[in-house]
Amino acid sequence: MPFVEPVELRDRGIELVPLGLEHEEGLRAAASDGELWNLRITSVPEPAQTRRYIEDALQMRADGNRFAFAVRDCATGTVLGSSSYHDILPAVKRVEIGYTWYGKSSQRTHVNTTCKLLLMGHAFDTLGCHVVGWRTDNFNFASQRAIERLGAKKDGVIRGHALRRDGTIRDTVMYSLRSGEWPEARAHLMYLRDRPRDR
Repeated sequence: MPFVEPVELRDRGIELVPLGLEHEEGLRAAASDGELWNLRITSVPEPAQTRRYIEDALQMRADGNRFAFAVRDCATGTVLGSSSYHDILPAVKRVEIGYTWYGKSSQRTHVNTTCKLLLMGHAFDTLGCHVVGWRTDNFNFASQRAIERLGAKKDGVIRGHALRRDGTIRDTVMYSLRSGEWPEARAHLMYLRDRPRDR
């Protein structure tokens, strides 16, 4: 039995459902909202590579390394982006949350905070994880700020760790949150999610 089993998570008009080939068109449209594949520090697929992106995610799911979700608007069914559990380590009850991206029109809204609350809550409260981790490009400062906003602690930097899409070698910034820190992090995230936004 896999550590992460298929599940659908919903809150505040947002749902995370297991990513499948049926989401190809919606995922392509979400990536096109802002042409996100042009950012060298992200893993957003180019339009022609969307099916391959999903197929790779499904293979990683079969291998037990990653479980990808499509992020959708509950009311319309519109695909807003994607997020995943990855580097899944059942023996130590640890998952990382990553491969996360949203179309430009969903950025700086409640979508990311809602998704993180759902994924973190499922990891800690249902899967019984001891640790949830994140990693990001050393030049992805927006991602680093977003991870720190979740309450995660910076573990360090792995130098020369991975290739970027443009062939350059990146350093990877690692973060984590332990189960004992989750209640306070959850309370803070709920406050951030529910406060009025200037829009």
